[in-house]
Amino acid sequence: MPEPQSTAFFILLMMVFAALMCWLVLTKHLVLRVLAACLAFIPAVVFGVAAVNKYYDYYQSWNSAITDFTSQDVAGAGPVQPVAAPTTPIGHGFTTLLGNDIDTKLAAVDGYTLNLTVHGQASHLTRTVYVYLPPQYFQAAYRHYRFPAIELIHGYPGAPQDWISVLDITTTLTAMIQQDQAKPAVLVMPDANGARGISLQCLNVPRGPQDATFMARDVQDYLSQVLRVWPPGRAWAIAGYSEGGFCAANLGLQYGSRFGLVGVLSGYFQPIQNRMGHPVRSVSPFGTDKRLRLANTPTKELLTLPPGTKIGKFWIGSGTDPEDVKAARVFKQLLALRQPLVQLQLVQGGGHSMFTWRVLIKPMLAWMTPLLATNVKLVKDRAVRLAHARHSPAQGGPVRGTRRHN
Repeated sequence: MPEPQSTAFFILLMMVFAALMCWLVLTKHLVLRVLAACLAFIPAVVFGVAAVNKYYDYYQSWNSAITDFTSQDVAGAGPVQPVAAPTTPIGHGFTTLLGNDIDTKLAAVDGYTLNLTVHGQASHLTRTVYVYLPPQYFQAAYRHYRFPAIELIHGYPGAPQDWISVLDITTTLTAMIQQDQAKPAVLVMPDANGARGISLQCLNVPRGPQDATFMARDVQDYLSQVLRVWPPGRAWAIAGYSEGGFCAANLGLQYGSRFGLVGVLSGYFQPIQNRMGHPVRSVSPFGTDKRLRLANTPTKELLTLPPGTKIGKFWIGSGTDPEDVKAARVFKQLLALRQPLVQLQLVQGGGHSMFTWRVLIKPMLAWMTPLLATNVKLVKDRAVRLAHARHSPAQGGPVRGTRRHN
């Protein structure tokens, strides 16, 4: 069957519609004419939906659409709790990891995607989090390697599995690692809003959901306990597209000590209205608190952060949509006050669409994962030096009765 964006599919719909309209005109029976009219409505509606899908370049294949709606692209796992030994061999090439029975031989080739339910200790939110473990996670050479992680924030409307089923980021990363274009990293895809149709923009809402706390604290703290990933810091990155791009920019500035790298794909840089409630309605995320709004506006934050404040290192990508380009260039100019070599990559002819973000994923991973691998080495070397200093007082380490400041 022709794929949903193919010319053949649109021609097929037009032919079906034309045939039904001919039937409607030529038939003399009233019942058959009504039936033909009703049936003609179906390809007309499908044509409209397909046109929107092609414009935004959302689903390129029927498989992507089916897996997005059925979540067949991930392995299911119920609520899990931190465990002392998250990986337990069970024989015959299988391993139990956070409640999932994994064929380690297959995972060592293709990687594995976990579907977790994370209960935020600080935010008190409970959300779905997809975690992609690259093939190296299951390979003997990396048995004692603690991986860097990239937290990926989806847009609105959307869901975390869109990174997998629509943007193909897991297969892209695996292929890039095989071609030595990227380094291994764990991909973390949390549900940024809790449900479709809700938009929280990764913000802590006064007397409401503490979304920023969940995204920038709970997710990192939990996964660094139960998986072989580094704790928050230089070995963690955050990236997002559209609304997720705003999330990445805002959290990368506010939680600079917890994210070493930041990727912004067609993001905006000042908060808009949240969408909350049943029925969904637009509401201000800060009420009348102008101070709180300014504190969550990345273009303003860059001008008010104290000198020397640690922030993530940024990478920016965009299509050539005029509003997106203008926003990206203004933000890059402000970033230059602190980071003079920020990359801005534009996709010629790309709009505010999945096509643009699909193209940007490869250069972002090519930039981000080698830096994460370098940061892992720096963090590990620093940990070794500190451990050596603690156990070697005669060589400059702290001695009893003194305090050492780092």
